[in-house]
Amino acid sequence: MRSLPFIITIAAMLLTGCISQQQPAYKPVLPQNPKLNPKLTPKPKPRPKPAVVLGKPTKVKELKEVQDNNFNPEYMYPDTPKRTPKAPAVSQPTNTIADASSNTMSREACIGMIGQAKFDKYTQMLGSESAAIKRCILLRSMK
Repeated sequence: MRSLPFIITIAAMLLTGCISQQQPAYKPVLPQNPKLNPKLTPKPKPRPKPAVVLGKPTKVKELKEVQDNNFNPEYMYPDTPKRTPKAPAVSQPTNTIADASSNTMSREACIGMIGQAKFDKYTQMLGSESAAIKRCILLRSMK
């Protein structure tokens, strides 16, 4: 009894796979020859209509005289002074490394700023006391 639904399911799957399915309808391939295939024949281009030729005007117009008494060369060509170039703005010098390096710092001032232990560390790391003093100048300029 318990195997009956299982058997019915397997039989249903086998039957659905064996039933012939409807094949898609294939369209016939038309030849590429324009004489045989009416879709490939080019459509004639519409001819442009001939331009309308106008006859001579019936009314003869008289030309008007131009009045140019308002011409003023000072207005047409004014003497404009050339622009003078602006002077560059003077900026206040900022504290940069170059400015700080021009300042002198003594060994005692450097030790007072960073301490004896760091001064000895910089001296050993950089190789000389003058390099450690330059480092102090750099640190002072960064503050």
